[in-house]
Amino acid sequence: MENYYEVLGVSESATQEEIKKAFRQKSKDTHPDRGGNEDEFKKINEAYSTLSDSEKRQRYDNQKNNPFEEFGFNMGGDNPFDIFSSMFGGRQQRRAPDRIIDLKIGAVDSFVGKKIDVSFSRKTNCNPCKGKGGDREKCSVCNGSGSVVQRVGNAFFQNIMQTPCGACSGKGYKLTNVCNICNGEGRVDELQKVSINIPVGISDGQLIRAQSMGDYSEGVFGDVIFKVSIVPQDGFEKSSGDLIYNKFLSIEELNLDEINVPHPNGDLTVKMPKTLDTSKPLKVAFKGYSNERGDFYIRLFLKHTRL
Repeated sequence: MENYYEVLGVSESATQEEIKKAFRQKSKDTHPDRGGNEDEFKKINEAYSTLSDSEKRQRYDNQKNNPFEEFGFNMGGDNPFDIFSSMFGGRQQRRAPDRIIDLKIGAVDSFVGKKIDVSFSRKTNCNPCKGKGGDREKCSVCNGSGSVVQRVGNAFFQNIMQTPCGACSGKGYKLTNVCNICNGEGRVDELQKVSINIPVGISDGQLIRAQSMGDYSEGVFGDVIFKVSIVPQDGFEKSSGDLIYNKFLSIEELNLDEINVPHPNGDLTVKMPKTLDTSKPLKVAFKGYSNERGDFYIRLFLKHTRL
């Protein structure tokens, strides 16, 4: 299990302000646009996404201190053979697989935060067969469990192995009358729409979970996990906590003392330097992403139509 506190370089008792400060510094140092390592940058964003949310952080701390809790095991002095029984004898609560969807969010939408509607295709239960795929007959080999237990070894030492039942492919049943609507799959395609609240300053690689909005599988719906990718929007870009705008200058604007530059919070008036060097962006301090105390940079490009 990844230690998110070590990833950000903070203690487990760190305050939210200390976590934010560490995230801002490390994200700037590791951002791919600044020559950093992309995998390390994603890991830092993943750690911050968890530790900056009080509920996620509490769940993470609980799981970190008791790694068996995720599987429903209580190591507080219970009979250890009960754990073995829960693994090989009892049934765990069914859970459908998560669905991961790439979600592109514009730099301006990321800056202001907003509610967006996202449409996607998912698998839902087939109504004619009620999601069963047809008439089911319990597998006689595994007695409906979907798995078989094998003993490997000799009289002195044996390993007990649980493997999927080959006769029913681990399903626990066989179809005797296949549904002609879903061809036995028990699922059909449908268009799904979900509303998502985009938090201010969301970054590349962060995840947004929509519970029970994913694919249908064996009686339950899984979750959808949206993996965020920040893309340029209306001339704006995001670089760590900084907001960048690409400004195309006209010949007339080159001689002005000030120019107007659009900004998500309202247009800004920016003074032009006496010596203009388009290789160096103009900077407006603290006008970047508020959650990271970033700056606003204006890249200058010359735009001129020759006669």
